[in-house]
Amino acid sequence: MTRWENYLASATKIIGAYQGSLPLHHFLKSFFKEHPYMGGRDRRWISQLVYHYFRLGHWGASLPVNERVIAGALLCETAPNDFMAAVKPEWNAATTKSLEEKAALLSAALKPGDIFPFLEDLSAGIDANTYAYTILKQPRLFIRVRNNKLDKVFQLLDKAAVVYEVFANNSTVALPNGTKIETIVPEKSWYEVQDASSQQTGELFKPVKQQRWWDCCAASGGKSILLKDQQPGVQLLVSDVRRSILENLQQRFAAAGVKNYEARVADLTSPQFPASMGNQQFDGIILDAPCSGSGTWGRTPESISFFKKEEIGKFQQLQQRIAHNVVPFLKKGGSLIYITCSVFKQENEEVVKYIESISDLRQQEGGVIAGYDKGADTMFAVRMS
Repeated sequence: MTRWENYLASATKIIGAYQGSLPLHHFLKSFFKEHPYMGGRDRRWISQLVYHYFRLGHWGASLPVNERVIAGALLCETAPNDFMAAVKPEWNAATTKSLEEKAALLSAALKPGDIFPFLEDLSAGIDANTYAYTILKQPRLFIRVRNNKLDKVFQLLDKAAVVYEVFANNSTVALPNGTKIETIVPEKSWYEVQDASSQQTGELFKPVKQQRWWDCCAASGGKSILLKDQQPGVQLLVSDVRRSILENLQQRFAAAGVKNYEARVADLTSPQFPASMGNQQFDGIILDAPCSGSGTWGRTPESISFFKKEEIGKFQQLQQRIAHNVVPFLKKGGSLIYITCSVFKQENEEVVKYIESISDLRQQEGGVIAGYDKGADTMFAVRMS
């Protein structure tokens, strides 16, 4: 058996064993730990083949796994390679062709709904066919350059011969996926790793010095750092239901030089939560709601295979409970920034309608952030006041 046939066999074995209970990259890490004889090249190729397989979504579900792995490699690879030359040489030259030409070689038609079977649930403004096909391509790595260090970052990227694209705002930089940015730019305070669409949500913040802001589902704190970079003088409260996440946030804040903030563990769904906040009022609240994460599935394509449609409604109920408990703490005339990394209207437009039904808040601007046209995540963000 050749090296490449071994790669195919290993990928098939991994796919058969993986049940979706933890992120695929963690599962792969455990697998390779149990097979220490595999070198770096082996691990990269096997991982790549597994991800290619899951990028097919629900397409070809009745086909043998090894056939789907090869089909995934055809659709996702963009240049002839040794793997295809060994296992399916007649397809190797086709890796450079268009998606339509590649699809013509497959044993079953390649339809958008087969890749992403939730197209009817998408938010308005998302091109269903385009979105489905972009799942086949790994999104890019994005950084947000901080502290007026753009020229210095460019010098280091040029020195490392990294191809990059600078967006119109001159702080968003797109890099090839897998770029070791922490090695190329060792000074962490010069940049934040943050998806382009996530950065774009900051256009809705518009903070004013001395205002009180609350990032109520802060997670790792990316939106809060973005807020503080816009207006260091805001008084900031960050909260999350997970203490460990807040500890990670505080480490990230320290690396970014963010100071003068308050952090607290808070379960926003608890009936007792509102009383614990007392009479606090905020000029701005960032509600980056827990969601399906469907707008990021280009980075975690395994999610498509294991996600159940009924989970969308469960996330919507969670978002509504949180919004119900959070909105009363917004000052009259203040702004609520509602954000998800979901592409589903139940988590997006329908939750905005719910917030409008329980409050005087109305959507002022924002909507879908269609990152799929630039190799980024797709998100939803609105400003309500």
